[in-house]
Amino acid sequence: MKKNKWFALASVTSAVLAFTTACGGGAEQGGENGGEQLSGNVVVDGSSTVYPIVEAAAEAYAGEQPDVKVSVGLSGTGGGFEKFTKGETDFSNASRPIKEEEKKAAEQNGIQFEELQVAFDGLSVLVNKDNDWVDYLTVDELKKIFTSGAVNGNDKVKWSDIRPEWPNEEIKLFSPGHDSGTFDYFDEVILDGQPLNKTAQLSEDDNVLVQGIAGDKNALGYFGFAYYIENKDKLKAVPIDNGNGPVEPTHETIQSGEYAPLSRPLFTYVSVKALKEKPQVYDFAKFLLENGAEFAEEVGYVALPQEKCDEQLKKLEGLK
Repeated sequence: MKKNKWFALASVTSAVLAFTTACGGGAEQGGENGGEQLSGNVVVDGSSTVYPIVEAAAEAYAGEQPDVKVSVGLSGTGGGFEKFTKGETDFSNASRPIKEEEKKAAEQNGIQFEELQVAFDGLSVLVNKDNDWVDYLTVDELKKIFTSGAVNGNDKVKWSDIRPEWPNEEIKLFSPGHDSGTFDYFDEVILDGQPLNKTAQLSEDDNVLVQGIAGDKNALGYFGFAYYIENKDKLKAVPIDNGNGPVEPTHETIQSGEYAPLSRPLFTYVSVKALKEKPQVYDFAKFLLENGAEFAEEVGYVALPQEKCDEQLKKLEGLK
């Protein structure tokens, strides 16, 4: 997602925080330090999906701790972990769990970390507004469309190859790029590790995916729920049938897990060393978790339930 579009939202959210309760509870002035003014830097990088939540939190945190500079990058989940496991960042935002090879890289570099969940997302499958034939897709149909060579060894798939009553027109596919945590999750739960259809147009920029799907009646693509909500006027979400009937992505179905298998948690990983040695890192982590529900909902994701929030805060407090 593009960075600048969230600045105004983050500023509004920071004002809202003065009157809301975070994760159900109120934002404490000065966070963990009870009004003590901190200084220094906090370095965050990683997932473009998680970016708007943490960027909004950073903007609001600046109002409480103006001498702490929180920089939030968006080099993708994989790119973020590459920096994090070298000790270059304090937090690594991720739209998937850390991989074994990334854990190994962290261990080799002496980086201890803790995984903190900040919200839920639902990968939304989208078609063009003028598509009037796709009422839903099964998980098997979705896999067949997006897997290379799954239809008679051919990557050019027509709608009629999926259901005979659908148009005899080629499906134009759009997907996040291979470095994206969103792609990694789709690969795991839909492609099952099989190669992606070679005709798919790839982009790390969600705007490009939106424009591609909105510009072609035969388009089909996927990306995070927040970006679908942002573009509901241009696209249609496709309900997904995982064996219990079609389910549309909504806040309720994503949080409950009913929107399966495309519901997923969103994370930030934090360096244990940074937490212990830099008070501002611990303070920002606590601020993010206490107020994450508000930020998640404001930018279009699904907030953690209260008990999950409490669990994440307890985990953080155990690292002091």
